[in-house]
Amino acid sequence: MRSCRRWTLGAALALAVAVLIPPAGAGQGPPAGRHGALALRVVSSPPELVSGGAARVEVTVPARVARADVTVELNGTDVTAAFRPDPAGNHHLEGVLTGLPLGESTVAVRVRGPGKARPNRVELAIVNHPITGPMFSGPRQEVFLCSTAGHRATALLGPIIDQKTCSVETQVGFFYRSTAPESGRWKPFDPRAPRPADMATTTLEGRTVDFVIRWERGTINRFIYSIAIPSPGGQDPAAPDLSAWNGKLLYKFEGGVGIGHYQGAPSRSDMLYEPGLALGYAIAYSTGTTTDTHYNLQLGAETAIMVKSRFVVAYAEPKYTVGVGASGGAVQQYVYGQNHPGLIDAGVPQYSYPDMVTQTIHVGDCELLERWLDSKVLADPLSKWRTWANRRLVEGLNTSDVMPNPFAPLMPYMPRLGSTECINGWRGLSPLVLNPHFGTAPGITPEQQAAVEWTHWADLVNIYGRDVTGFARNPWDNVGVQYGLQALRDGVITFDEFLDLNARAGSWKEAKDMVQEGCPYLSTACPFDVDVWSARNMSLSPDGGLTPAPRRQGDRQAQQAAYRSGMVFRGRIDIPLIDWRHYLEPFLDMHHSHQSFAARQRMLNFAGDASNQVIWFTDARPAGPQFDQTPLALLVIDEWMANIRAHPERGVSGNKPAAAVDSCFATDGSLIAAGDDVWAGILDERPPGTCTQLFPIHATSRIVAGGPIEGGIFACFLQPVDAAVDRRLYAPWTPTPEQVARLHQIFPAGVCDYTKGDAGLPPELHGRGRR
Repeated sequence: MRSCRRWTLGAALALAVAVLIPPAGAGQGPPAGRHGALALRVVSSPPELVSGGAARVEVTVPARVARADVTVELNGTDVTAAFRPDPAGNHHLEGVLTGLPLGESTVAVRVRGPGKARPNRVELAIVNHPITGPMFSGPRQEVFLCSTAGHRATALLGPIIDQKTCSVETQVGFFYRSTAPESGRWKPFDPRAPRPADMATTTLEGRTVDFVIRWERGTINRFIYSIAIPSPGGQDPAAPDLSAWNGKLLYKFEGGVGIGHYQGAPSRSDMLYEPGLALGYAIAYSTGTTTDTHYNLQLGAETAIMVKSRFVVAYAEPKYTVGVGASGGAVQQYVYGQNHPGLIDAGVPQYSYPDMVTQTIHVGDCELLERWLDSKVLADPLSKWRTWANRRLVEGLNTSDVMPNPFAPLMPYMPRLGSTECINGWRGLSPLVLNPHFGTAPGITPEQQAAVEWTHWADLVNIYGRDVTGFARNPWDNVGVQYGLQALRDGVITFDEFLDLNARAGSWKEAKDMVQEGCPYLSTACPFDVDVWSARNMSLSPDGGLTPAPRRQGDRQAQQAAYRSGMVFRGRIDIPLIDWRHYLEPFLDMHHSHQSFAARQRMLNFAGDASNQVIWFTDARPAGPQFDQTPLALLVIDEWMANIRAHPERGVSGNKPAAAVDSCFATDGSLIAAGDDVWAGILDERPPGTCTQLFPIHATSRIVAGGPIEGGIFACFLQPVDAAVDRRLYAPWTPTPEQVARLHQIFPAGVCDYTKGDAGLPPELHGRGRR
């Protein structure tokens, strides 16, 4: 049975760069300092991850102990005056310790009993880190550029006061939601002035109150953070008014794809996330938990821990913390929920993927396959591959005959209308992730530009390390991958087409051999140096396919480091999750629908249970997204969390409210179907459920090459070609001796055997979980 966790001593222990994910259940138990009924607990963060010189601490004392008999000490100094009775009662005292020195300190509580009873004493070691970081993310990324004045203006922040840490003066102000129709309707609020005629109201727990917020923003861990909280009462910056707060914290994670080296551009709509504020939530946000700033989820988790700590220290311990965010914001919820139990207590991942690093596996195939497909059309204008739907056979992702192709002017050999998800959704991502020469940041100088290794792997070099060439290790691998295998087995491509595809698909060069991109990625290269596929950075056949193009063997140390650091979501998560997305398959959007089920399958693989994850789809056809199901998800999460607080012994699945069930919704948000069987047929052999039939999902290049739906295999175990033939892997085809000989040429090391899992999994993780 799954159960919620709070901050625990070992939950976020990441003082080394790479952290081995503990098994489910690790880190649970009593608070870090305890002696019988006497206990100490840091509620603002794990005790070893305190930051900014302050921590909120809870003291639990035995029943019938007078407060006068309790003494709290910090490094031997009496700090009892900082503690007050916890509003929740239960024999708790709570206080904020400030002025903590860097490094380790000791908090102690002593209770003197009546008569001749001996005093009881417990101690708790805490470790304080600077507010500028780092705590556990490792050496700082350099070059690192501070936000431009224009970007800081979004958060109404002043100039940088420390270029090394990109620090700014913390700002606290009060704003009200205007009913005026213009955009950007948050306006400064002056309680001394007459009440604005355009002030909006909101209903919080049955009360209609003025929609006024307290907005704090500044810098933490070199990134811009924001805390917004409903505040219709007092407007004293030094004394937050919590009267309208619902007692819950919503952490707004943001998506995008970035390579780092920049403080980031804050989003006003995410900092002041109106659906949450309107329901009474406090909203926490940081450019460091925005994947458009960087995709280093070790650094992101560290930042989230520090931002939440700031909130709990300055305001209060929330009843619970719920994560909300789309795309990379959803990835963060799955990865942080796995790696740092207690950081978020529930999540609403929107347009989710299980993680970022395993998405590069199939995304890295896109341009290899598009180049081969285009080459067939260029050689034969009547080729079957000129039909967009046929491209789905080898790419797995969706295609469309009606979606406009943004690269159509550079592809005159294809129909003017129509495209693939590889083109519309993913084109340009391969060079961004793989090419050390492709990337930039606002304000960077040409010298700095040349000195930076612009790859995702270099962004996480503290995790992946460097190879003998000095470049960051890269886990991407396609050795043994038989592109188009399912299409061959289905009889829709011939064996000769299958062989040609796999002989000519190729792979990506090593970072040391890559060069700068051409058109359309560099405008100065257009219109003469067109290379939409980044073919100049591919390892291709030297003679048009007679000699098979080489495949790339991924760096095994990088693959294992991705697992050990928790950058791979393996399914170890035990919080309520409502995974919601608009159904975007017809629009060739990169947020393809099967990823929600990929996350579920990983949870099933790990624990045999995914009952804490609910999957919701809302129809976006025909015109695009119209209805946001997130407010409903927050209401369901709130009921779910209330049930858990009331009946913790039932665990997460035992406390699910009636609405916390797999569902699909119409474009107006109305329910179409709900129940445990609505998605039947996707991860099992049952007849397709109602939602499965209404919302068809698609695959990826690795799935149609024989891989599993969870898409988490960096490097397959290999089987000899002859063994694959004997197993009738290509049935109903029986390859001829000549075709078998060609397979040996293309796959000299063998072909993938996906039944054995991931060869990149570290040895110590084999057997951890069901897989």
